[in-house]
Amino acid sequence: MSAWLVLGLFVVTYLGMAAGGVRGLRIDRSWIAATAAVLLLVFGAVSPAEAAHHLDAGALLLLLALMLISAQFDFSGVYAWLNAQLSHYAQRPALLLVGVVLLGGVLSAVLVNDIVAFALTPLLCHSLLARGLDPRPFLLALALSCNAGSSASLIGNPQNILIGQAGGLDFWSFTFIAGPPALAALAITYACIWWQWHARWGEPKAVAPEEPPVERIYGARSYLKPLLATLVLLGLFSTSLPREWSALLVAALVMISRRVDSRDYVNKVDWNLLLLFAGLFVVTGAALVLPEVSALAARMAEHGLLPQGVLSLATASLLASNLIGNVPFVVLLLGVMPALSEPVLVGLAVMSTLAGNLLLIGSVVNLIVAESARRQGVPLGFVDFARSGFPVTLLSMTVAGLWLGLGGWLPW
Repeated sequence: MSAWLVLGLFVVTYLGMAAGGVRGLRIDRSWIAATAAVLLLVFGAVSPAEAAHHLDAGALLLLLALMLISAQFDFSGVYAWLNAQLSHYAQRPALLLVGVVLLGGVLSAVLVNDIVAFALTPLLCHSLLARGLDPRPFLLALALSCNAGSSASLIGNPQNILIGQAGGLDFWSFTFIAGPPALAALAITYACIWWQWHARWGEPKAVAPEEPPVERIYGARSYLKPLLATLVLLGLFSTSLPREWSALLVAALVMISRRVDSRDYVNKVDWNLLLLFAGLFVVTGAALVLPEVSALAARMAEHGLLPQGVLSLATASLLASNLIGNVPFVVLLLGVMPALSEPVLVGLAVMSTLAGNLLLIGSVVNLIVAESARRQGVPLGFVDFARSGFPVTLLSMTVAGLWLGLGGWLPW
Protein backbone atom coordinates (compact mmCIF):
# COMPACT_ATOMS: atom_id res chain seq x y z
CA MET A 1 0.00 0.00 0.00
CA SER A 2 2.85 2.36 0.81
CA ALA A 3 4.41 1.82 -2.62
CA TRP A 4 1.09 2.37 -4.37
CA LEU A 5 0.53 5.57 -2.41
CA VAL A 6 3.96 6.88 -3.37
CA LEU A 7 3.45 6.05 -7.06
CA GLY A 8 -0.07 7.49 -7.06
CA LEU A 9 1.00 10.80 -5.53
CA PHE A 10 4.01 10.92 -7.85
CA VAL A 11 1.75 10.60 -10.91
CA VAL A 12 -0.79 13.09 -9.55
CA THR A 13 1.97 15.59 -8.76
CA TYR A 14 3.40 15.58 -12.26
CA LEU A 15 -0.07 15.68 -13.81
CA GLY A 16 -0.56 18.77 -11.67
CA MET A 17 2.69 20.19 -12.99
CA ALA A 18 1.33 19.76 -16.51
CA ALA A 19 -2.07 21.24 -15.68
CA GLY A 20 -0.59 24.13 -13.69
CA GLY A 21 -3.29 23.86 -11.05
CA VAL A 22 -6.81 22.57 -10.51
CA ARG A 23 -9.67 24.05 -12.52
CA GLY A 24 -12.01 26.10 -10.33
CA LEU A 25 -9.56 26.29 -7.42
CA ARG A 26 -6.95 28.98 -6.81
CA ILE A 27 -4.07 26.59 -6.21
CA ASP A 28 -0.84 26.28 -8.17
CA ARG A 29 2.03 23.86 -8.81
CA SER A 30 3.70 24.69 -5.50
CA TRP A 31 0.60 23.75 -3.49
CA ILE A 32 0.23 20.49 -5.42
CA ALA A 33 3.84 19.42 -4.82
CA ALA A 34 3.86 20.47 -1.17
CA THR A 35 0.53 18.81 -0.40
CA ALA A 36 1.68 15.55 -2.00
CA ALA A 37 4.80 15.64 0.20
CA VAL A 38 2.67 16.27 3.29
CA LEU A 39 0.39 13.33 2.48
CA LEU A 40 3.41 11.05 2.13
CA LEU A 41 4.51 12.09 5.61
CA VAL A 42 1.04 11.89 7.19
CA PHE A 43 0.35 8.36 5.89
CA GLY A 44 3.81 7.13 6.84
CA ALA A 45 4.97 6.38 3.29
CA VAL A 46 7.99 8.60 3.97
CA SER A 47 9.57 9.25 7.35
CA PRO A 48 10.75 12.75 8.34
CA ALA A 49 14.35 11.53 8.12
CA GLU A 50 13.79 10.17 4.61
CA ALA A 51 12.08 13.39 3.52
CA ALA A 52 15.02 15.41 4.83
CA HIS A 53 17.40 13.11 2.95
CA HIS A 54 15.54 13.74 -0.33
CA LEU A 55 15.84 17.52 0.05
CA ASP A 56 18.79 19.15 -1.70
CA ALA A 57 19.66 21.56 1.11
CA GLY A 58 22.53 23.14 -0.84
CA ALA A 59 20.31 24.11 -3.78
CA LEU A 60 17.57 25.46 -1.52
CA LEU A 61 20.00 27.55 0.56
CA LEU A 62 21.75 28.91 -2.53
CA LEU A 63 18.44 29.91 -4.11
CA LEU A 64 17.32 31.58 -0.86
CA ALA A 65 20.59 33.52 -0.53
CA LEU A 66 20.50 34.72 -4.14
CA MET A 67 16.95 36.00 -3.67
CA LEU A 68 18.06 38.00 -0.64
CA ILE A 69 20.99 39.48 -2.59
CA SER A 70 18.70 40.29 -5.53
CA ALA A 71 16.41 42.21 -3.18
CA GLN A 72 19.27 44.64 -2.50
CA PHE A 73 19.14 45.74 -6.14
CA ASP A 74 15.53 46.74 -5.63
CA PHE A 75 16.03 48.47 -2.27
CA SER A 76 19.06 50.39 -3.56
CA GLY A 77 17.14 51.74 -6.53
CA VAL A 78 19.31 49.99 -9.11
CA TYR A 79 16.32 48.62 -11.02
CA ALA A 80 14.63 52.04 -11.02
CA TRP A 81 17.86 53.74 -12.14
CA LEU A 82 18.39 51.25 -14.98
CA ASN A 83 14.79 51.71 -16.10
CA ALA A 84 15.29 55.49 -16.09
CA GLN A 85 18.37 55.10 -18.28
CA LEU A 86 16.39 52.96 -20.72
CA SER A 87 13.64 55.57 -20.81
CA HIS A 88 16.08 58.07 -22.28
CA TYR A 89 15.98 56.00 -25.50
CA ALA A 90 12.19 55.81 -25.70
CA GLN A 91 12.20 58.10 -28.74
CA ARG A 92 14.18 55.39 -30.57
CA PRO A 93 12.28 52.16 -29.83
CA ALA A 94 14.71 49.94 -31.75
CA LEU A 95 17.54 51.14 -29.49
CA LEU A 96 15.30 50.79 -26.44
CA LEU A 97 14.69 47.17 -27.44
CA VAL A 98 18.45 46.56 -27.48
CA GLY A 99 18.66 47.95 -23.96
CA VAL A 100 15.83 45.75 -22.67
CA VAL A 101 17.38 42.59 -24.14
CA LEU A 102 20.83 43.39 -22.75
CA LEU A 103 19.47 44.43 -19.36
CA GLY A 104 17.36 41.31 -18.94
CA GLY A 105 20.12 39.03 -20.19
CA VAL A 106 23.02 40.46 -18.20
CA LEU A 107 21.14 40.83 -14.91
CA SER A 108 19.72 37.31 -15.20
CA ALA A 109 23.21 35.88 -15.58
CA VAL A 110 24.25 37.14 -12.14
CA LEU A 111 20.89 37.23 -10.34
CA VAL A 112 17.94 34.86 -10.21
CA ASN A 113 15.95 35.61 -13.38
CA ASP A 114 12.59 35.37 -11.60
CA ILE A 115 13.48 38.31 -9.37
CA VAL A 116 14.79 40.37 -12.31
CA ALA A 117 11.56 39.85 -14.26
CA PHE A 118 9.40 40.62 -11.22
CA ALA A 119 11.25 43.89 -10.53
CA LEU A 120 11.53 45.23 -14.08
CA THR A 121 8.10 44.39 -15.54
CA PRO A 122 6.02 47.05 -13.71
CA LEU A 123 8.72 49.68 -14.26
CA LEU A 124 8.79 48.99 -18.00
CA CYS A 125 4.99 49.02 -18.24
CA HIS A 126 4.76 52.39 -16.50
CA SER A 127 7.45 54.02 -18.66
CA LEU A 128 6.21 52.64 -21.98
CA LEU A 129 2.53 53.40 -21.40
CA ALA A 130 3.43 56.97 -20.43
CA ARG A 131 5.23 57.36 -23.78
CA GLY A 132 2.45 55.87 -25.88
CA LEU A 133 4.40 52.74 -26.88
CA ASP A 134 2.92 49.24 -26.92
CA PRO A 135 4.64 47.51 -23.98
CA ARG A 136 4.07 43.99 -25.34
CA PRO A 137 7.14 43.63 -27.59
CA PHE A 138 9.41 44.98 -24.87
CA LEU A 139 7.88 42.70 -22.23
CA LEU A 140 8.31 39.74 -24.56
CA ALA A 141 11.93 40.77 -25.03
CA LEU A 142 12.35 40.98 -21.25
CA ALA A 143 10.94 37.50 -20.61
CA LEU A 144 12.83 35.85 -23.46
CA SER A 145 16.12 37.58 -22.63
CA CYS A 146 15.83 36.75 -18.92
CA ASN A 147 15.62 33.07 -19.82
CA ALA A 148 18.34 33.29 -22.48
CA GLY A 149 20.78 35.24 -20.30
CA SER A 150 20.21 33.01 -17.28
CA SER A 151 21.33 29.96 -19.28
CA ALA A 152 24.91 31.31 -19.21
CA SER A 153 25.29 30.99 -15.45
CA LEU A 154 24.89 28.43 -12.69
CA ILE A 155 23.08 31.05 -10.59
CA GLY A 156 20.86 32.48 -13.32
CA ASN A 157 17.77 30.36 -12.71
CA PRO A 158 16.44 27.67 -10.33
CA GLN A 159 17.10 24.68 -12.58
CA ASN A 160 20.70 25.72 -13.25
CA ILE A 161 21.23 26.17 -9.51
CA LEU A 162 19.97 22.63 -8.95
CA ILE A 163 22.10 21.18 -11.77
CA GLY A 164 25.21 22.99 -10.57
CA GLN A 165 24.74 21.74 -7.02
CA ALA A 166 23.88 18.18 -8.07
CA GLY A 167 26.91 17.84 -10.32
CA GLY A 168 29.37 20.02 -8.41
CA LEU A 169 30.02 21.97 -11.62
CA ASP A 170 32.70 24.66 -11.73
CA PHE A 171 31.11 28.10 -12.03
CA TRP A 172 33.45 29.65 -14.60
CA SER A 173 33.94 26.48 -16.67
CA PHE A 174 30.18 26.26 -17.09
CA THR A 175 29.96 29.89 -18.21
CA PHE A 176 32.77 29.34 -20.72
CA ILE A 177 30.70 26.63 -22.42
CA ALA A 178 27.19 28.04 -21.93
CA GLY A 179 28.02 31.72 -22.50
CA PRO A 180 28.30 31.75 -26.33
CA PRO A 181 24.92 30.09 -27.02
CA ALA A 182 23.35 32.42 -24.44
CA LEU A 183 24.74 35.46 -26.27
CA ALA A 184 23.46 34.04 -29.54
CA ALA A 185 20.03 33.57 -27.97
CA LEU A 186 19.98 37.23 -26.91
CA ALA A 187 20.82 38.32 -30.47
CA ILE A 188 18.10 36.04 -31.84
CA THR A 189 15.60 37.45 -29.34
CA TYR A 190 16.30 41.01 -30.50
CA ALA A 191 16.12 40.11 -34.19
CA CYS A 192 12.84 38.21 -33.89
CA ILE A 193 11.08 40.82 -31.75
CA TRP A 194 12.24 43.67 -34.00
CA TRP A 195 11.15 41.84 -37.15
CA GLN A 196 7.69 41.04 -35.76
CA TRP A 197 6.94 44.31 -33.96
CA HIS A 198 8.94 47.25 -35.38
CA ALA A 199 6.10 48.41 -37.63
CA ARG A 200 3.46 48.38 -34.90
CA TRP A 201 4.95 49.22 -31.52
CA GLY A 202 3.67 52.79 -31.85
CA GLU A 203 5.06 56.30 -32.11
CA PRO A 204 6.70 57.53 -28.91
CA LYS A 205 5.57 60.82 -27.43
CA ALA A 206 7.59 63.13 -25.24
CA VAL A 207 6.90 63.24 -21.52
CA ALA A 208 8.08 65.57 -18.79
CA PRO A 209 11.07 64.27 -16.80
CA GLU A 210 10.17 62.67 -13.51
CA GLU A 211 10.64 64.75 -10.37
CA PRO A 212 12.60 64.07 -8.34
CA PRO A 213 15.02 61.92 -10.37
CA VAL A 214 15.88 58.45 -9.15
CA GLU A 215 19.36 59.55 -8.05
CA ARG A 216 17.87 62.01 -5.58
CA ILE A 217 15.47 59.45 -4.14
CA TYR A 218 18.02 56.75 -3.41
CA GLY A 219 21.38 58.51 -3.59
CA ALA A 220 24.07 57.46 -6.06
CA ARG A 221 26.15 55.87 -3.28
CA SER A 222 23.38 53.33 -2.64
CA TYR A 223 24.25 51.66 -5.95
CA LEU A 224 27.67 50.68 -4.65
CA LYS A 225 26.34 48.14 -2.15
CA PRO A 226 24.68 45.74 -4.64
CA LEU A 227 27.56 46.17 -7.10
CA LEU A 228 30.13 45.34 -4.42
CA ALA A 229 28.02 42.39 -3.21
CA THR A 230 27.88 40.95 -6.73
CA LEU A 231 31.63 41.32 -7.26
CA VAL A 232 32.39 39.67 -3.91
CA LEU A 233 29.97 36.85 -4.69
CA LEU A 234 31.55 36.14 -8.07
CA GLY A 235 34.98 36.27 -6.46
CA LEU A 236 33.95 33.75 -3.80
CA PHE A 237 32.64 31.45 -6.51
CA SER A 238 36.24 31.21 -7.74
CA THR A 239 37.34 29.76 -4.39
CA SER A 240 36.84 26.31 -2.89
CA LEU A 241 34.14 27.59 -0.51
CA PRO A 242 30.79 25.92 -1.33
CA ARG A 243 28.56 28.21 -3.36
CA GLU A 244 25.69 28.09 -0.90
CA TRP A 245 27.95 29.25 1.97
CA SER A 246 29.43 32.01 -0.20
CA ALA A 247 25.97 33.28 -1.13
CA LEU A 248 24.64 33.04 2.43
CA LEU A 249 27.64 34.99 3.75
CA VAL A 250 27.14 37.78 1.20
CA ALA A 251 23.37 37.80 1.83
CA ALA A 252 23.87 38.12 5.60
CA LEU A 253 26.22 41.10 5.10
CA VAL A 254 23.93 42.73 2.54
CA MET A 255 21.01 42.62 4.97
CA ILE A 256 22.89 44.87 7.42
CA SER A 257 21.28 48.23 6.68
CA ARG A 258 20.33 51.48 8.38
CA ARG A 259 17.48 52.13 5.96
CA VAL A 260 15.85 48.74 5.19
CA ASP A 261 14.45 46.37 7.82
CA SER A 262 15.80 42.84 7.62
CA ARG A 263 12.24 41.54 7.46
CA ASP A 264 11.75 43.49 4.22
CA TYR A 265 14.50 41.41 2.64
CA VAL A 266 12.77 38.25 3.82
CA ASN A 267 9.49 39.46 2.32
CA LYS A 268 11.19 39.67 -1.10
CA VAL A 269 11.97 35.93 -1.09
CA ASP A 270 9.87 33.84 -3.47
CA TRP A 271 8.78 31.31 -0.87
CA ASN A 272 6.35 29.78 -3.37
CA LEU A 273 9.26 28.70 -5.58
CA LEU A 274 11.16 27.25 -2.63
CA LEU A 275 8.03 25.34 -1.63
CA LEU A 276 7.77 23.92 -5.15
CA PHE A 277 11.39 22.73 -4.98
CA ALA A 278 10.93 21.14 -1.55
CA GLY A 279 7.74 19.33 -2.51
CA LEU A 280 9.19 17.98 -5.75
CA PHE A 281 12.34 16.80 -3.98
CA VAL A 282 10.32 14.74 -1.48
CA VAL A 283 7.77 13.30 -3.94
CA THR A 284 10.31 12.49 -6.65
CA GLY A 285 12.86 11.11 -4.22
CA ALA A 286 10.28 8.86 -2.55
CA ALA A 287 9.20 7.42 -5.91
CA LEU A 288 12.67 6.86 -7.31
CA VAL A 289 13.90 4.81 -4.35
CA LEU A 290 11.18 2.21 -4.98
CA PRO A 291 12.82 -0.94 -6.42
CA GLU A 292 10.33 -1.13 -9.31
CA VAL A 293 10.95 2.47 -10.38
CA SER A 294 14.72 2.30 -10.04
CA ALA A 295 14.77 -0.95 -12.06
CA LEU A 296 12.64 0.66 -14.78
CA ALA A 297 14.97 3.66 -14.91
CA ALA A 298 17.99 1.35 -15.19
CA ARG A 299 16.42 -0.56 -18.09
CA MET A 300 15.56 2.69 -19.89
CA ALA A 301 19.15 3.88 -19.49
CA GLU A 302 20.49 0.57 -20.83
CA HIS A 303 18.37 0.86 -23.98
CA GLY A 304 19.28 4.53 -24.55
CA LEU A 305 15.79 5.79 -23.81
CA LEU A 306 16.98 8.56 -21.50
CA PRO A 307 18.41 11.82 -22.96
CA GLN A 308 22.18 12.02 -23.05
CA GLY A 309 23.02 13.62 -26.41
CA VAL A 310 22.28 16.90 -28.18
CA LEU A 311 19.19 15.73 -30.08
CA SER A 312 17.67 13.74 -27.23
CA LEU A 313 18.29 16.51 -24.68
CA ALA A 314 16.80 19.14 -26.99
CA THR A 315 13.72 17.03 -27.73
CA ALA A 316 13.11 16.03 -24.12
CA SER A 317 13.64 19.62 -22.93
CA LEU A 318 11.20 21.06 -25.48
CA LEU A 319 8.48 18.58 -24.62
CA ALA A 320 8.89 18.37 -20.85
CA SER A 321 9.69 22.03 -20.14
CA ASN A 322 6.50 23.12 -21.90
CA LEU A 323 4.40 20.33 -20.43
CA ILE A 324 5.39 20.14 -16.77
CA GLY A 325 7.84 23.10 -16.58
CA ASN A 326 11.64 23.13 -16.72
CA VAL A 327 12.13 23.00 -12.94
CA PRO A 328 10.01 19.82 -12.43
CA PHE A 329 11.65 18.30 -15.54
CA VAL A 330 15.15 18.85 -14.17
CA VAL A 331 14.21 17.54 -10.71
CA LEU A 332 12.74 14.41 -12.29
CA LEU A 333 15.63 13.76 -14.68
CA LEU A 334 18.28 14.23 -12.01
CA GLY A 335 16.40 11.78 -9.83
CA VAL A 336 16.16 9.19 -12.60
CA MET A 337 19.77 9.72 -13.75
CA PRO A 338 21.77 10.73 -10.64
CA ALA A 339 25.16 9.94 -12.22
CA LEU A 340 24.99 12.22 -15.27
CA SER A 341 28.35 13.29 -16.67
CA GLU A 342 29.43 16.93 -16.53
CA PRO A 343 28.92 17.55 -20.30
CA VAL A 344 25.38 16.15 -20.13
CA LEU A 345 24.60 18.33 -17.10
CA VAL A 346 25.82 21.41 -18.97
CA GLY A 347 23.70 20.46 -21.98
CA LEU A 348 20.69 19.87 -19.75
CA ALA A 349 21.07 23.29 -18.13
CA VAL A 350 21.34 25.10 -21.46
CA MET A 351 18.63 23.18 -23.30
CA SER A 352 16.05 23.13 -20.48
CA THR A 353 16.44 26.88 -19.97
CA LEU A 354 16.21 27.85 -23.64
CA ALA A 355 13.26 25.47 -24.13
CA GLY A 356 11.33 27.47 -21.55
CA ASN A 357 10.98 30.30 -24.08
CA LEU A 358 8.67 28.30 -26.36
CA LEU A 359 5.35 28.90 -24.62
CA LEU A 360 3.99 31.17 -21.90
CA ILE A 361 3.79 28.19 -19.53
CA GLY A 362 7.36 27.05 -20.29
CA SER A 363 9.03 28.85 -17.40
CA VAL A 364 8.16 30.74 -14.23
CA VAL A 365 9.71 33.93 -15.67
CA ASN A 366 7.19 34.00 -18.52
CA LEU A 367 4.29 33.70 -16.10
CA ILE A 368 5.74 36.38 -13.81
CA VAL A 369 6.02 38.86 -16.68
CA ALA A 370 2.52 38.09 -17.99
CA GLU A 371 0.86 38.31 -14.57
CA SER A 372 2.71 41.48 -13.55
CA ALA A 373 1.86 43.08 -16.91
CA ARG A 374 -1.81 42.18 -16.46
CA ARG A 375 -1.85 44.01 -13.14
CA GLN A 376 -0.53 47.07 -14.99
CA GLY A 377 -3.33 46.84 -17.57
CA VAL A 378 -1.21 45.25 -20.32
CA PRO A 379 -2.57 41.93 -21.65
CA LEU A 380 0.19 39.56 -22.74
CA GLY A 381 -1.57 36.50 -24.07
CA PHE A 382 -0.64 32.94 -24.96
CA VAL A 383 -0.72 33.62 -28.72
CA ASP A 384 1.39 36.79 -28.45
CA PHE A 385 4.02 34.86 -26.54
CA ALA A 386 4.00 31.80 -28.81
CA ARG A 387 4.34 33.95 -31.93
CA SER A 388 7.71 35.20 -30.69
CA GLY A 389 8.62 32.23 -28.51
CA PHE A 390 8.56 29.63 -31.28
CA PRO A 391 11.17 31.20 -33.60
CA VAL A 392 13.35 32.41 -30.71
CA THR A 393 13.36 28.99 -29.03
CA LEU A 394 13.90 26.87 -32.14
CA LEU A 395 16.68 29.09 -33.47
CA SER A 396 18.35 29.43 -30.05
CA MET A 397 18.28 25.70 -29.39
CA THR A 398 19.59 24.97 -32.87
CA VAL A 399 22.56 27.26 -32.30
CA ALA A 400 23.15 25.78 -28.83
CA GLY A 401 22.97 22.25 -30.21
CA LEU A 402 25.47 23.02 -32.96
CA TRP A 403 27.80 24.67 -30.42
CA LEU A 404 27.66 21.73 -28.01
CA GLY A 405 27.87 19.09 -30.72
CA LEU A 406 30.49 20.60 -33.04
CA GLY A 407 32.50 21.78 -30.04
CA GLY A 408 32.82 18.18 -28.90
CA TRP A 409 31.12 18.71 -25.53
CA LEU A 410 28.20 16.39 -26.27
CA PRO A 411 27.54 13.51 -28.65
CA TRP A 412 24.78 14.01 -31.16
